[in-house]
Amino acid sequence: MSDPQNSKSFLFGSTKINYILSFQDRKTLGVRVYPNCNVKVIAPSGSSEEAISKKLKSKAPWIIKQLNDFLSYHPLTPPRKYVNGETHLYLGRQYKLKVEKADFNKVTLFRGRLYIQKKAETKTEKLLTEWYREKARVHFSDTLQKVLPLFAKYKIETPDLHIRNMPTRWGSCTPQGKVILNPELIKAPKGSIEYVITHELCHLIHHNHTKAFYDLQDQMMPDWRKWKERLEYSLV
Repeated sequence: MSDPQNSKSFLFGSTKINYILSFQDRKTLGVRVYPNCNVKVIAPSGSSEEAISKKLKSKAPWIIKQLNDFLSYHPLTPPRKYVNGETHLYLGRQYKLKVEKADFNKVTLFRGRLYIQKKAETKTEKLLTEWYREKARVHFSDTLQKVLPLFAKYKIETPDLHIRNMPTRWGSCTPQGKVILNPELIKAPKGSIEYVITHELCHLIHHNHTKAFYDLQDQMMPDWRKWKERLEYSLV
């Protein structure tokens, strides 16, 4: 039987880590970091504060890394204004925006920055959207070619890949073998993109979410649940 949960915190260097502590009949201390950045600590019944503190400090670097990973695609990021210093996602990583006037239009990534050189009359949002779409076209195609050989024994033909804005879906497929992907998916981690494409290819074999479908998805991508969870809490 679990004891009531308590809100706690500890310092690791200059970083304050808040967590929820609970006790259970178990042998080891467990730490879980959730996509909403909550940290839950489950300690063996009767554990002393000293023992818990010592264990948490040894796990602090891992906890901070998990928190930073989830923050990189946290859903609470405000709407984009496309101004200098603002952060934008690409393949699961954040890049600071740097907009410069030029006599040409160009978007480049360099050392953690997303540089946009543009003519005065060009809208930053439009230029960046077009860049994202082109990157999506190339990366989605490459990922499809990477995943497709896993399905060789099912003898499915290479599907037609289409990119289309979809307000509520990351991807879909048609009975005719067309795979449609949301261009916003290019902002997600590579593993999440691979998960969506694998998911749609599984649908070419099993059209509904049956046990056979999930068994196939487990076979093709055993860690798909991790990448699905990351996608669900991403900024895109």
